[in-house]
Amino acid sequence: MKITDKTVVQFHYTLKDEAGVELESSHGSDPLAYLHGYKNMLVGVENALTDKEAGDKFSVTLQPEDAYGERQEGAEQRVPVKHLQGLPTPSAKWKKGMSAVVNTEQGQRQVTVIKAGKFMVTVDTNPPLAGKVLTFDLEVVDVRAATDEEVEHGHAHGVGGHQH
Repeated sequence: MKITDKTVVQFHYTLKDEAGVELESSHGSDPLAYLHGYKNMLVGVENALTDKEAGDKFSVTLQPEDAYGERQEGAEQRVPVKHLQGLPTPSAKWKKGMSAVVNTEQGQRQVTVIKAGKFMVTVDTNPPLAGKVLTFDLEVVDVRAATDEEVEHGHAHGVGGHQH
């Protein structure tokens, strides 16, 4: 079955920067699952996966506009420390360069700490990989027709997808 709109795709990926340094990989864990055609995936990755089939392995290099977007200048915000999530231990302190998650009206967002105080933290709201040219090594594991419920909800369910 080819990857088209209203199919659920399971795939593994390895993400590399312009220098070829591996940044992250899904290998060694469950593959990612998403509902194709519903803006649940980076546009460049979704476009590259269109018409592929289970077993296909390939690489795609994405410019910032097809991945995490260009870096926005002045995307700094002061946030109360209590709103940051993601410390490795409860006794750890926020430091410059650390990644955190904050809940926004648009859902969870990953931010980078620029300056940490006792009660307030200044964060960069740009995605950490914004402005970067990225290469994804992709391996399609499975393609199946989406269920009516998945189409209605707008996302994949089950392993690697959304768990209700």
